[in-house]
Amino acid sequence: MSADRTFRQPALWSWHQFSSAMVLGAVLLASACAPEPANARAAPDSLAPLVKKVLPAVVNIAVTETVSGGDMLSELPPELRDTPLGREFKRRYGNRSEQVAGAGSGFIIDPSGIIVTNNHVVGHADKIIVSLTDGRQLPATVLGHDELTDIAVIKVLSNEALPSVPWGDSRKAEVGDWILAAGNPFGLGGSVSVGIISAEGRDLGSGPFDNFLQLDAPINPGNSGGPVFNMDGQVIGVSSVIVSPTGASVGIGFAIPSEAVSRIVAQLLSKGSIERGWLGVSVDERNNGVTIASLDRNGPAAKSGLRPGDVVLAINGEKIDSSRGLIRAVAAVAPGNSVRVTVRRNGHDLEIAISVGRRPNEQAG
Repeated sequence: MSADRTFRQPALWSWHQFSSAMVLGAVLLASACAPEPANARAAPDSLAPLVKKVLPAVVNIAVTETVSGGDMLSELPPELRDTPLGREFKRRYGNRSEQVAGAGSGFIIDPSGIIVTNNHVVGHADKIIVSLTDGRQLPATVLGHDELTDIAVIKVLSNEALPSVPWGDSRKAEVGDWILAAGNPFGLGGSVSVGIISAEGRDLGSGPFDNFLQLDAPINPGNSGGPVFNMDGQVIGVSSVIVSPTGASVGIGFAIPSEAVSRIVAQLLSKGSIERGWLGVSVDERNNGVTIASLDRNGPAAKSGLRPGDVVLAINGEKIDSSRGLIRAVAAVAPGNSVRVTVRRNGHDLEIAISVGRRPNEQAG
């Protein structure tokens, strides 16, 4: 329904009002005609050229996975489990396995058929079918996946080179920049939506590496794993999470920054898994600092002389101002390599070299 329009009879203006209005109009006209600052980034007249450029590399992903009766029972609301309805559900489905279908999105980063998507789209799939924009459907295999960052890499086989899109640098993106999101919302096939970056560095509490870009472009179920482009057609994020009381878009979506995704993808392609650095510490955030609360006595930090009460200032010269920042900085270092940890102890700044260990069982610390 269109908005109501209200029409009113024009009022008689005094000469003073008329003169003021003319001055205001001249000011507004001058403002409109004034040249934009050299660094201003204007909105494009049309996104059609950008869409034509990038959409062929965006794919739809259909998955099938086997769900056991136990998995289905866990979906029952707790208040129903001991009711007659719950007991009947257990009797019928408790020992049964069923095939469940799902869908998501992805994008091709290499003409040979390398595709990036979310781990929650393909991580438990028995069968993966990728649909291209030209109508072809190709089976895919998982090359590697990482649960902590929700990234997965899959591959399809094709007799010809496939269209692909390049990475952009999410670190250069700013709040207010235009973005284009692409994917498979509600299984409708290749779709795009436009918006801006609303915020950066969002922590949703889903894991130790949360560092999402917040977007206002409509993102819905099925967009998971889809690319978020800047106006140059470069991928600066991967759609992963929406916040919604209804399950549909309310204009708050979150994407994993390309700076993190590209590193994870490179490791998955080279090794098939992720090895993260580990110091063996637990920390507190207090007095605007990150303080060592305790140490694993067999961990790298304890063996190198770090102590409880030390305030971590920097890792390899890069300032640390949060526990998440510390975890990410250490995790980015390959196990076996050394880091320089700058700490403040008893009013004095010290630099301690620590040989980073391998993160055990992907636990924080």
